[in-house]
Amino acid sequence: MPLRYAGRQKKMDEAAEIPRFLFVCKKKNRIFALYNHQSIILLMKKYNFGAGPSILPAEVMEATAKACVDFEGFGLSLMEMSHRTKEFQAVMDEAQELFKELLDIPEGYSVLFVGGGASLEFCMVPFNLLEKKAAYLNTGVWAKKAMKEAKLFGEVVEVASSADSNYTFVPRNFEIPADADYFHVTTNNTIYGTELREDLDSPVTLVADMSSDIFSRPVDVKKYGLIYGGAQKNLSMAGVTFVIVKDEILGKVSRQIPTMLDYRTHSSKGSMFNTPPVLPIYCALQTLKWIKKSGGVKEMERRAIERADLLYGEIDRNKLFRGTAEKDSRSLMNICFVMADEYKDLEKEFLAFATERGMVGIKGHRDVGGFRASCYNAMPLEGVQALVKCMQDFEALH
Repeated sequence: MPLRYAGRQKKMDEAAEIPRFLFVCKKKNRIFALYNHQSIILLMKKYNFGAGPSILPAEVMEATAKACVDFEGFGLSLMEMSHRTKEFQAVMDEAQELFKELLDIPEGYSVLFVGGGASLEFCMVPFNLLEKKAAYLNTGVWAKKAMKEAKLFGEVVEVASSADSNYTFVPRNFEIPADADYFHVTTNNTIYGTELREDLDSPVTLVADMSSDIFSRPVDVKKYGLIYGGAQKNLSMAGVTFVIVKDEILGKVSRQIPTMLDYRTHSSKGSMFNTPPVLPIYCALQTLKWIKKSGGVKEMERRAIERADLLYGEIDRNKLFRGTAEKDSRSLMNICFVMADEYKDLEKEFLAFATERGMVGIKGHRDVGGFRASCYNAMPLEGVQALVKCMQDFEALH
């Protein structure tokens, strides 16, 4: 990747313009070099642990950036091309087909790309599916927001909640009412670091918000009526929302649905009823290609487990830190931890220590404090190793 002189921020071409350094060493995640008897500090490598928008594979960003200048030799930027061209239609078609292939989505389901984020889906789901009553599992902020919107359309039953424990676990052994129109779960809770990594058996239509863990494990899609999520965590840049919907569950409510809020509108038009968010969809396609090339969803799951085992292992070993989620509910995507009670006064010092060493976005959400390392699919093992080393070095100082 291009390097820069610190201070002057002057880019140097990797192949042609980087000078021959006489001496190079690495200290505290910065690279120092001696050139013509002058010390030059090269740009520090950073690791993006942000919860979203979040890390993307380098090749995905490069391909998307290239398309912004010249889309596949077409002579125009993707940002200025008509979405009605056959070239973009090919992008949409390939993205939908690859989505289905990677998740092994059966016949009878549509893959939609729409706008509005998962927050709009909190409204669209009950608008399209709730006739009388819906059931929700309350596992955190986003589940509560989804419940709030559903109450505008009918009765909402909270089947279980971990609110009394500040959402440190995912409830289990609850009863789903058989007369509900659907049962809604949020599979991964980014704020609290908990995750439901199983496909539940439900007597009614199962709906899932998988914004932050889609493509991190195989999913038995046939158990679900609808899966949705914002793309800006594990799939693409911000600006597009994915929806996987079983076609036969639509059109059953008695209310009229505004055109743009009706899933059938987007399904019947292949997500091209109006101008779609073309660049985020192209970015999603590049990510889907990267997942397939990297070994598919099973490989993404293996990597996720490897990263999480390494970081949770250090959290459990290190005297300075403790995890916040109960062990059987720990998320592989968002790993949350705080300082141990006796070292609480070191929180700001560790955040500064880690940030100085290139750990970006690890400050925990204000509702829980502490730290959060979001380890989405694009996070290399090297990043987690760097964070673990940082934690070990900080422990050695105290």
